[in-house]
Amino acid sequence: MKFVPEDIEDYAIAHSDTLPELYERLREETYRDVDMARMQVGPMEGRLLKMLVRLCGAKRAIEIGTFTGYSALSIAEGLPDDGTLICCDINPETTAIAQRYWDEAPWGHKIRLVLGPAIDTIVAEGGPFDFAFIDADKAGYRGYHDALIERMPPGGVIVSDNVLWSGTVLNPEEDSAVALAEYNQYVKADPRVEQVMLPIRDGITIARKLG
Repeated sequence: MKFVPEDIEDYAIAHSDTLPELYERLREETYRDVDMARMQVGPMEGRLLKMLVRLCGAKRAIEIGTFTGYSALSIAEGLPDDGTLICCDINPETTAIAQRYWDEAPWGHKIRLVLGPAIDTIVAEGGPFDFAFIDADKAGYRGYHDALIERMPPGGVIVSDNVLWSGTVLNPEEDSAVALAEYNQYVKADPRVEQVMLPIRDGITIARKLG
């Protein structure tokens, strides 16, 4: 679900930084060949992720939920040349598509994929993480948030995707909507962060760890 009219979103994208063409090829392949292609972030969100990485001066980032790799490309593009993005996922098929595009991108050397439960990877990697993007199982969001905050310096940023869940968080009934509504309240009340929720695509929350 989009909360902004499509023509306005197209105008905003047209007046943002131009995307390298491999993003459009990845988007086309995902929508042509992959189930649940709408899970892929869009151009506006991708450019925002890149900008946020640069604004917070991140050098070490982690992504929880990679799918076909569009968001990972965006985050890694924003990192310095010696930066690192650790991508956590459990699907070898969709991440194989991602890896092909990462191998092609001039900044793809910054990305490292780890297949397995994300919590295990967070613990094993240990941090510190300067930037994190959460876009995986909705019931796991709170656990990811807590594990990441513990491993972030002051100023570290967590971006959580799909926090509006097509607007169903207003009257949550199914499990993911309930989990996200509870997560949104948890982050709002978390004294460790300052946060803002934005109606971009399916909603994102940007939380910054306080000193």
